[in-house]
Amino acid sequence: MTATSQHIQSNENQALFEALETISTLTTLNLNFTSIGENEAQALANALKTNSTLTTLKLRNNSIKDSGAQALAEALKTNSTLITLELGNNSIADDGAQAMAEALKANSNLITLELGFNSIADDGAQALAEALKTKSTLTTLELGYNSIEDSGAQALAEALMTNSTLTNLELKGNTIGDDGAQALAEALKTNSTLTTLDLRDNLIKGNGAQALGEAHKTNSTLMTLELGHNSIGDDGAQGLAEALKSNSTLATLNLRYNSIKDSGAQALAEALKTNSSLTTLDLQQNKIWYKGLLAFSEAFKSNTNLRTLNLHNNLIENKIVFAWAEALKPNSTLTTLDLYNKSIKDDGAQALAEALMTNSTLTTLKLRKNSIKDSGAQALAEALQTNSTLTTLDLQQNEIWYKGLLAFSEAFKSNTNLSTLDLRNNLIRNKVILAWARTLKTNTPLATLNLGYNSIGDDGAQALAEALETNSTLVTLYLWSNFITDNGCHALSKALKTNSTLATLDLQNNSLGDEGAQALAGAIKTNSTLTALDLMSNPIGDVGAHALGEALKSNSTLTSLYLWSNSIGDNGAHVLFEALKSNSTLTTLDLQSNAITDNGAHGLAEALKIKSALTTLYLMSNFIGDDGAQALAQALKTNSTLTTLNLRTNSIGYEGAHALAEALRTNSTLTSLYLMSNSIGVNGAQVLSEELKTNLTLTAFELQNNSIGDKGAQVYSEALETNLTLTTLYVWRDSIGP
Repeated sequence: MTATSQHIQSNENQALFEALETISTLTTLNLNFTSIGENEAQALANALKTNSTLTTLKLRNNSIKDSGAQALAEALKTNSTLITLELGNNSIADDGAQAMAEALKANSNLITLELGFNSIADDGAQALAEALKTKSTLTTLELGYNSIEDSGAQALAEALMTNSTLTNLELKGNTIGDDGAQALAEALKTNSTLTTLDLRDNLIKGNGAQALGEAHKTNSTLMTLELGHNSIGDDGAQGLAEALKSNSTLATLNLRYNSIKDSGAQALAEALKTNSSLTTLDLQQNKIWYKGLLAFSEAFKSNTNLRTLNLHNNLIENKIVFAWAEALKPNSTLTTLDLYNKSIKDDGAQALAEALMTNSTLTTLKLRKNSIKDSGAQALAEALQTNSTLTTLDLQQNEIWYKGLLAFSEAFKSNTNLSTLDLRNNLIRNKVILAWARTLKTNTPLATLNLGYNSIGDDGAQALAEALETNSTLVTLYLWSNFITDNGCHALSKALKTNSTLATLDLQNNSLGDEGAQALAGAIKTNSTLTALDLMSNPIGDVGAHALGEALKSNSTLTSLYLWSNSIGDNGAHVLFEALKSNSTLTTLDLQSNAITDNGAHGLAEALKIKSALTTLYLMSNFIGDDGAQALAQALKTNSTLTTLNLRTNSIGYEGAHALAEALRTNSTLTSLYLMSNSIGVNGAQVLSEELKTNLTLTAFELQNNSIGDKGAQVYSEALETNLTLTTLYVWRDSIGP
């Protein structure tokens, strides 16, 4: 950063900080990644001494260093409203931490203090620990990724023996070894408030884990213990397992990346047979193989509380999946099983399918990206014929083709519970869908079908369309990226004229042109159930848009229409906007990236002046300039429904900003106005800021990347002093510039 840009950033922030001294509504200030240094932190601290509304201050990823932290700490001694302070990644060392510790002794409102990713060592940790011994309100202390060693951990442990407020202590990413872990374990024997202890990514080995295990035999409050990325090995796992046999409060145990092998896994599995509290056990990225997994399968026969077991990236092979699948047969608690990217292939899928025939609790099975082909799919489909609980089956990114899909069609003749089937990105082609679509003609339990990113083409679309004419259960159909052209769209449109259940149809990223859009428009005129139609990224032009516009004049159910990234232009947009004058249901219209200019904006403005149901309008990445913005602004003066207007990345300058500012003076419904990446400049920022002083409805206002400069930032800050509705301010480094 050059000296000039540093000076500009400093002036901008200085104006904001001065405004904070009198602002009466702002509760959250996000200044992450804004290059704030020591001097600016001092100015901010001065503002905090008198500010009486700010409750959350985010300063992560800056450079306030020790002197900035010391200034903020001094402010905390008298500030009475701030409850959350985030100072992560600010080059704060022991001096800054010691100042914060002194502030905590006097402050009576701070609840969360985040100091992660700094350079705090044992001295700083010891000072903070001393503060925790006194009367404190702090419930969360985050010290992850600092330079704290055993002596710092020992000091914090000593504080935990008397502290009665802290519930969450985060120490991940330090260099705490067994000695520090043993001290913390000793503290847990008497502490009665801590519920979460995060010791991930330290240097804890078996002895430290064993000590923590001993503590859990008597501790009755800790619910989450994070020990991932250490080296506790089998000895540590065995120590923790022994504690689980009698502990009745720990619900989450994270032991990922710990070099645990079969003997450690066997001990944990044995503990699960009697443990009554653990619901989540994370063992991914260890070295558990056949015996360990087999032990878990045995544990599931008697365990009644574990809901989630994560074994990703262990030494799982097909034959091990067989053993674990056996466990599912009698298990009565597990409801969700995610085996994403495990290469279980057909043999593993067949084993799981056999389990599903008797299992009565599993509701969600995710088998994404597992190289499952037809024989595995056939086995799963057969299981569905008798299974009575599974409601969601995710098979995306496999290699299922004709026989597998045909098997699912047979399953649906008897299955009464599967409501969601995800077959995205398989090998589904035209003739495959033809066979399966026949099943959809009858009423199946299926409500959501995702066939995105296949190659069903027009023949597949036509087959599905024929099924939709009689099907009365399907509510959501995803057909994006399927090489569907106007011909397929004609068939789907015909089905929509008689179908009475489909509410969402997603056809984005196909090859639908004007003819397809015209066909859909014809269906929309009479269809009475479709509420969302997604036609993004298709080659629809003015003619298609014209037809859709005409349909909207009589349609009374569609609430969302997505036409982002087509080729609609001004002429098509005019017809769509004309329809808004009489349509009474459409609330969301997305016309981003459609080459709409000022001419099109004028047509929209005329529609907005008349009673309209539209609440959300996306016009990002078009060619709207000052003239178009002025027309829209004029409409906003009388419009009483629009709440969100997105004009990002257009060509709006001062004149457009001036007109929008005038509209804000009288408009009483707009709550979100997005103007990022235009050419508004300092003068435009000034007129908009002037209206923010008295506007009573706007809650989100975006002006990033508009070259508003020092003066623009200053007047923006002044507006915040009197504005009564903006509650959250985001200041990004690129939002204002020279």
